[in-house]
Amino acid sequence: MAVPIGNSMEIEQWLGADNKLGIDIWNKKYCYNGETFEQWLDRVSEGDKAVRKLIEEQKFLFGGRILANRGLQKTGLKVTFSNCYVVQPPEDSIESIFECASKAARTFSYGGGVGIDLSKLAPRGARINNTASETSGAVSFTDLYSMVTGLIGQHGRRGALMLTLSCEHPDLEEFMAVKTDVDRVTKANMSIRVTDKFMECVRDHETFVQTFVRPETNDTVTKNLDAYAFFKKLCYANWDYGEPGCLYWDRISKWNLLSEFPDYEYAGTNPCAEEPLPAGGSCLLGSMNLSAFVKNGVFDEEGFKKSVRICVRALNDVLDEGLPLHPLQEQRESVTNWRQIGLGIMGLADMLIKMEMVYGTKEAMDFCHRLGFIMADTAISESALIAKEKGMFPKCVIDQVLASPYFRENTSEETRELVRQYGLRNSQLLTIAPTGTLSTMLGISGGIEPIFATHFERRTTSLSDHDEYYTVYPPVVKDYIDKHHLKDDTQLPAWFVTAQNLDYKQRLNLQGTWQMHIDASISSTVNLPKDFPEADVYGLYIYAWQIGCKGVTVFRDGCKRLSILTPKEKEEKKKQEAEKKETAVEKAIAPNRGVVKTVADNVIGKKRKLMTGCGSLHCTAFFDPKTGDLMEVYLNKGSTGGCNNFMIGLSRMISLAARSGCDVYSIVDQLKSCGSCPSFVVRTFTKKDTSKGSCCPMAVGWALIDMYEEMQRQVKGSTLIAPAADPTPKKKVLNPCPKCGDELTFQGGCNICKSCGWTKCE
Repeated sequence: MAVPIGNSMEIEQWLGADNKLGIDIWNKKYCYNGETFEQWLDRVSEGDKAVRKLIEEQKFLFGGRILANRGLQKTGLKVTFSNCYVVQPPEDSIESIFECASKAARTFSYGGGVGIDLSKLAPRGARINNTASETSGAVSFTDLYSMVTGLIGQHGRRGALMLTLSCEHPDLEEFMAVKTDVDRVTKANMSIRVTDKFMECVRDHETFVQTFVRPETNDTVTKNLDAYAFFKKLCYANWDYGEPGCLYWDRISKWNLLSEFPDYEYAGTNPCAEEPLPAGGSCLLGSMNLSAFVKNGVFDEEGFKKSVRICVRALNDVLDEGLPLHPLQEQRESVTNWRQIGLGIMGLADMLIKMEMVYGTKEAMDFCHRLGFIMADTAISESALIAKEKGMFPKCVIDQVLASPYFRENTSEETRELVRQYGLRNSQLLTIAPTGTLSTMLGISGGIEPIFATHFERRTTSLSDHDEYYTVYPPVVKDYIDKHHLKDDTQLPAWFVTAQNLDYKQRLNLQGTWQMHIDASISSTVNLPKDFPEADVYGLYIYAWQIGCKGVTVFRDGCKRLSILTPKEKEEKKKQEAEKKETAVEKAIAPNRGVVKTVADNVIGKKRKLMTGCGSLHCTAFFDPKTGDLMEVYLNKGSTGGCNNFMIGLSRMISLAARSGCDVYSIVDQLKSCGSCPSFVVRTFTKKDTSKGSCCPMAVGWALIDMYEEMQRQVKGSTLIAPAADPTPKKKVLNPCPKCGDELTFQGGCNICKSCGWTKCE
């Protein structure tokens, strides 16, 4: 950690001059309008010297929305300080379904992530009183909400969405299978709310009865589900596709400060699942860096306690400042009534390494139990003291708080007496978020996750004709190697365990340990090696339920939906694939750069009729009869709308690029990066007759690929009708960063790029 020099500090001193990635993250995500680091500290701390000092010492950071937005409301920007929202679940009517989409869109536009539960929507085939005669089912609307998420953004940041469904819903099997189509619902995480009764039926191989009652017609839909057989399918879907995750709903409902409030219920969770919230609920986040409290192998417990108190007060201050800034009235009302904050941790794995404890062992669990109790007891105590000064949260009923099993297990008698006298300022206090961007910026492990690997291969563009790769060590690894004069990370001691070599029970043991002391939840992803047995996923989920976790997702290296950043042997394969692609592109472009070919009269033409958001579009392409290369494109709108001048301009630019030496795949790659068109998306959802894609350029791109590959088969003398191929098929099995193209790490329910700092959740 950098140390201040004189009376001011620069970002290079705070993060270290060699931490180029961290400095880049700060500049691009959190620095506003060229402000200095000192000005940023002043803005983010809002004059609170104690908070400022914790940030300087890297012991605490607010959540990303606060670091980026605090104080900017004074400039007139529409911003929120909250990462987490759960909107009112849609009722079983078309008006409510689209009102929910509107609320989500408004929340996304302010930079907040959203959770939507679909359990109130009627199952497929239920009788309705309109021309459709029966419903398309709850799952059909997952596509709608995913589309809305992809459409709405602010300052280049797309929305984040969690879709959930109760295990009691008859459409559960259909919901579980959605993500096995890798092109569906690409803008949302999905999780199933499972009850203890359901899990008992799974364990005992019994039938679970699913029931849905439609209030409008009073009809009841009942389905008998083979719980064990279904759960095995769910485990396979997780093994092969990475979703949907499991939310252990009874544990969520019963292990918190509000468990004895009879009229309180959670409506869903935020996108990374660490925040169960009521309808309209929101939460502010902040995380303490446990690694920074370790000096010479000893954890500073007293300093930690003092810091917890400072952080609880700081989050309450931000909550008050942000009350008028929430996008929706229902959110402002909910936050006023319940006052949820989410203080969490990061750098746990670094802390254990510095203390020479092996992640997931009894020694580590015992220490974390002690630390978790200290954190919970101190946070509750401070919330009571703030209530003494400023009053309880409006919905607080002291006797009901005191009766909570979570409260009784996580408080000292001194703290319990404070709550008896003053109540609590907050209904929710602790959570563990992924902290993807924050931890990457500081160079530490995220949330409660183990370190992902002891080294990474990072790509850099060289002056030669190809990319070069070099080894990067996480700071906690590099410090140990340098201090002990090791040759490389192969000589590290046993306490340097990683996500790739950690037994899943060790991983879950620490999650269960911390969940004992966290009143909200923990964003959690168990990263599995490629050869992890499919059958063992079942045991993993059962074990997580048995030890009291509130939710878990698994992610296997090499699964079909995404692939994650891997150690060196997988990096070598990625390097070869990247170099192969770069070489192909250079061969296609470089020799002809600056030379525009002329089009002969013997070109072969092909035509496709497309349906777009504005109506029909005719795409005609002409190809070289010998090579099959694309030479020229003409686009003409049909009689039902669309901008003809735009079509002419686009077709001319495509033709120019093709005749200048750009191969068709490179052209189409650009067309497919154009984003979504609202009219295209609406027609896709309502009429379901649009061509493949989400905007006119994208539809044209798919058509060009189809015609090009047909032409290639013709040139090569093949009569086989092959399905159209993705021009970049490896993207279906890799998880490239949208910013730099390197692979993403899937940690704590969030995709994180270790090369450029991009994350889906920030």
